[in-house]
Amino acid sequence: MSAGLLVADGDRQREALSPGQAERAVVDVAVGVLLQADGQFLLTSRPEGKVYAGYWEFPGGKLEVGESVEQALRRELHEELGITIGQAQVWKTQMVDYPHALVRLHFCKVCDWQGTLQMREGQSHAWQTLPVAVVPVLPGTIPVLAWLAEEQDFTGATHA
Repeated sequence: MSAGLLVADGDRQREALSPGQAERAVVDVAVGVLLQADGQFLLTSRPEGKVYAGYWEFPGGKLEVGESVEQALRRELHEELGITIGQAQVWKTQMVDYPHALVRLHFCKVCDWQGTLQMREGQSHAWQTLPVAVVPVLPGTIPVLAWLAEEQDFTGATHA
């Protein structure tokens, strides 16, 4: 399922086009929504030196040439968190127009992984429930929190 375009920080200048470039290139990113049996989900902070450093997000990263979303997610979560994930399928897709990049986020629910979390990029992590207690949250993360809320009924139970 694909959502519409989300414009982040719309008051800020967008990146300039390269000579001969007709439009901004889309950067594809695989994102893991790690879910525990009790409904908690993992958010990590963006490390120092990255755009939006200190903002909280679901972990993941850019697809490399020739990689599928699942392959990229598997690689990124191992590189960033030191875990090996089981099956991951794209749950939802969201286009986000950030000032620095036009990004297509491929969100995958991940309920099966092995290993102990290791913050290999110096980031912080927090297991969260709704509403989240960590701030600020990366703009591309906000729709996911709404989608998770939609899946919960008033008792907090989740629907498959």
